[in-house]
Parts: sequence; structure tokens; C-alpha cells
Amino acid sequence: MSLKNKVVVITGGSGVLCSEMAIHLSKLGAKIVLLGRTLSKLENVEKKIKARDGTVLIFSVDVLDKEGLLIVQKQITKQFGTCDILINGAGGNHPDATTANTHYGDNEASNKNFFDLDHNAVSKVFNINFLGSFLPSQIFGKDMLNKTGCSIINISSMSAFSPMTKVLAYSAAKAAISNFTEWMAVHFASAGIRVNAIAPGFFLSEQNKVLLTNKDGSLTERGNTIISQTPMGRFGKPEDLVGTLEWLCSNTSAFVTGVVVPVDGGFNAYSGV
Repeated sequence: MSLKNKVVVITGGSGVLCSEMAIHLSKLGAKIVLLGRTLSKLENVEKKIKARDGTVLIFSVDVLDKEGLLIVQKQITKQFGTCDILINGAGGNHPDATTANTHYGDNEASNKNFFDLDHNAVSKVFNINFLGSFLPSQIFGKDMLNKTGCSIINISSMSAFSPMTKVLAYSAAKAAISNFTEWMAVHFASAGIRVNAIAPGFFLSEQNKVLLTNKDGSLTERGNTIISQTPMGRFGKPEDLVGTLEWLCSNTSAFVTGVVVPVDGGFNAYSGV
């Protein structure tokens, strides 16, 4: 497939998954724009894309900073043209919005049960995941109105289908992302903008690696639970996402909007029995 000269804006562009997406779409001829908070991390991805003769711009900006996003949008338009595809990849969790135990009362000595959670941390997690997709969609979605071949791709999660234990705020925010995807798909169908989401299964990232693996590389109890519930018996690799991404970005999915596609090794299909 070719995405030649399509302008693709990717938030959270320096992350493990989104950087792989950026490199792959660049190979298909897209002009890549990476947005993220840490410039040095963005520069590392930029080097990889340029090493493959790709075209890329990077901008250090917070997805919750509307004015900053508007400034970046103008710079992108000036250098590359208006956005054709937006991938809302920014997101994450925070330890202070996570309970220590699966069930209340499992460890009464813990000071991280539901009633101890910091509401500011919960708000922060919800905002980075939901508002961090809402604001870029507002700003770059306007570029797509009544153009052809435009789409928005959100990043949902397995926790949107069935909430994962402990990560209360993250699960709620990702459920909101799936709902938001469907809402936007209906709202923008008449304007020619398709809106879909990818729901990755369990991939090892900087954020969750410490929760799923020990220092010696063996699996933690939580990691073992996940693998036992994944029919394909492994964690996902970043390159496992790019086929679905390519399909949703291209005209081969021209009649597809409002779907959340699991890429999960069968995790969501497995009842556990």
C-alpha cells in the first residue's frame, strides 16, 4: 500500500508502539509528524526515520496544551500541508491512581486501597488519555473536513472491554476512548472523516515492563496471569500492530468507521475456561 505524501500526525510519537508505527508509515511514503513532551526521545525516532530516507518533523508539545497544539498545527501546515491522518497515541497510567491489590481487604496494611487514591492522580490519568485525544482531534480534525482519505485512529486497550484490576483510572479512560471513537465516527461520517481505534493486547513498554517482568527477565505473577489468558502465549511485539494500522490508514478500509480492533493474541476472545 502507498500513503505517499499523506501527512500523518502522531501524538506520543516517541513511545515504543507509536515510534514503530511512525517508522512503518514513513516506509509507505507518508510525511510523519511526531508530537511528544521529551525532545530527546523524539530525536531518536527522527534519526531512525531519516536513516530510511523518510520525511519527518518533530515538535515538543503537551497534548493537554491547546494553545501549544495550535501553534504546532500552523507550523505543520506551513511545512507539510494540512493533516490527513491523526494517530492519538499519547496516554498512560500513574502509580497514585492504582490500587495495591485486586480486591478490597486483600492487604489491610496497604495504604493504597480505593479510598486512598489521590483524586488529582486519577484526574491526571483520565486527562492524558481522554482529553489528550480529544484536543488533538479538535485541532487536527478541522484540517480533514471535506478532504478525501482522512482518518483519526485512537489507541484503546483491553481494559476498555473489561476493566483490568488495580488500574482504575486507566481502565475508565480507555473505555471512554472506545466510546469517543464511536461517537466521532458517527459525527464526522458526513464530513468524510473515518474514526477507528486499535486496542492493543499486552505489549512490553517502559511503563508496564516493571509490572510484568522481574529483573532477571522472568514473569511476575501479573505477567504470568496475562500470558495464561492469551491463547497465542506471548506478549505482543510493536510490529504486530502495523498491519492493522496500515489497513485503517489506507483506502482498503474506506467503508470502515467506528470500530475498535483488538490486536491481542486472542486475549479478548478467551473466557478463561
